[in-house]
Amino acid sequence: MFRARRGSRTPQALTGADPVEPFEITLDGKPIAALPGQSVAAALWAAGVLSWRTTRQGDRPRGAFCGIGSCFDCLATVNSTANQRACLVPARPGDAVTTQEGNGRGDLAV
Repeated sequence: MFRARRGSRTPQALTGADPVEPFEITLDGKPIAALPGQSVAAALWAAGVLSWRTTRQGDRPRGAFCGIGSCFDCLATVNSTANQRACLVPARPGDAVTTQEGNGRGDLAV
């Protein structure tokens, strides 16, 4: 049985993490804190945002579902590029994420 020494059972101590300063991205103009290595979806989740897309029919809210890029529920417009899978796009300082409605672009037949 593993027994940690007293005071060493924090997540930082257990993983050997070296915390770094967060940077800012925006969702529809609102600031969101992100950490290096996080995907756009992870940063949004950490900020309590669960939906950043609506469906083509019915305008139903969507966000991350599978988290590994297999589905397309997490599509977002990132830096004016529509249909980006937010779970696969690394968050970068200054990224502008926009809620995507339906197809994201009228010229796509998805």
